[in-house]
Parts: sequence; structure tokens; C-alpha cells
Amino acid sequence: MLHTEHFLNFYLFKKICKSVIINIEMRFEMASVFTVFNQKGGVGKTTTVVNLSHALAKIGKKVLIVDMDPQGNSTSGLGFYDFDLMIYDFLMENNGKALYKTNYENVHIIPANREFSGVEIELAKGGDWQFKLKNALEPVINDYDYVLIDSPPSLGILSMMSLIASNYIIIPVQCEYYALEGVSQLMDTINLVKDNFNPNLEIGGVLMCMFDSRTNLSLQVVEEVKNFFKGKVYKTIIPRNVRLAEAPSFGMTILQYDPLSKGAKAYLNLAKEIEGEV
Repeated sequence: MLHTEHFLNFYLFKKICKSVIINIEMRFEMASVFTVFNQKGGVGKTTTVVNLSHALAKIGKKVLIVDMDPQGNSTSGLGFYDFDLMIYDFLMENNGKALYKTNYENVHIIPANREFSGVEIELAKGGDWQFKLKNALEPVINDYDYVLIDSPPSLGILSMMSLIASNYIIIPVQCEYYALEGVSQLMDTINLVKDNFNPNLEIGGVLMCMFDSRTNLSLQVVEEVKNFFKGKVYKTIIPRNVRLAEAPSFGMTILQYDPLSKGAKAYLNLAKEIEGEV
């Protein structure tokens, strides 16, 4: 009798251990969720979401883009115009059918357009909005290696929801005068989210964009940002590049529009850096 009881206890112990191991493995298999965010517009936020997503897919990763910006530029930047459901349906009605394949292998998107612009008022009236995006993503998150969220260029509800749903934030900074303008407010927002809603949120990195090696200003701005964000600035720098600026008007990523351009090479390098390959 004692021998049988000992055997049963050992059997249960093995099952518990196996369950714990499976849960740990599942945690490590979960997607890394990045919000690309700066409350300043025109700093390369959407350009980074679109091109980094394709670059990550190029190195074998499966990526989901969540377009949380009512301007819908990540959506149109991928040449994606034909959809019935969008981020509103995904957020407000938990409709998983709002998730679409794109023209790029291993890149999926939850699209947005200007119809999404009034949702902040609706969310504010309803209350309890903080974890809506995080909860909506949970059923699909394990299908991807990376989730990239394109947040609006503001410190509003949609941006807060994006940060609460994320593990990391990528901060694109333009290599121009006033580059650090508003950064203290941005850091206050990140700390607010960490202290109250998402203690695991970290700065994944600061990305220097629109770098012009011909100007002393660009070099000075890079040094200034490195001094401010010690150890948090990506080695990869995105250059000011005509082809990179042209690509969205054709609904293409830079890796499709001109794969040999400096911009395409930079985003591939960034993808490898994030993956820990450089």
C-alpha cells in the first residue's frame, strides 16, 4: 500500500514538473511586443514599423503589425487598402477576423483608417480601457515572433494602451535640431505606465532616423541622444534616403521598392540587431 502511494506521489510530481516546463517554454515562445512611439510626428515612426516588419520577416520571423494610428499610414504604407474589418473591430468587439495577411510573406496586419479617429472618446466614456489591446492580443500573440504596434504621435489613450500591451518601446528620433524636445514628457509617460500598469515595459532602444553624414548637426544630435539615453541607442542608424521616402507613395516597403538602397540595408541591419545577430 505504501509502495503504491509512493508511486502515485512520484507520478503526480512528474506531471506537475512537466506542466511547469511546458508553461515556461510557452512563455519563452511568446512574441516580443514592441510599440514604436514618439509623440512628435515626422520622426520615422511609421517608416520604422513598416520596414522593420518586412526586414524581420526577411530573416525568418513571423510578424504582426497593429496599426493603432487613426491616420492608418502603416496600413497604406504596405499597400493594404481592401479590408472590411479593422482595429476598431479587433479592440471593441474582439473580432479576430480583423487580422489579415499582407503581400509580404510572414507579415500580417490589423489595419486602421480615419474611421478609427473617434475611438478615444468612446473609450474614455466607457472607462476600463487600459488593458483592452493587451487582452485582445492574448489569443493570437503566440502565433508570432514579433508584434509591432504603430501608435499615434500623441500621449493619448491609444498610445497608453499600446505601451500597456508591450514588452518594449522603440523610440525613433530624428537627427535634427530639437531632437530631444518632449523627451522628458515621453519618459514621464513611460514611467507612469511602468508604475501603474506594466512593470515589465522597457526601452528596447532609441533609433536615430534621417541621419545625414554630410552635416555636423546630425553627428552632434547622435552624440547628444547617446549621452541622454546611455546604452539604449541602437548601433544601426537609419539614413536620410530618397528611396526610403518614396517607397510609401507606391504602397511598398523599402525592401521591395529598392532592396539595394541604403535604407533597405539599414532596416535589415536593425532587424538583425534586435534579433541579436549583430
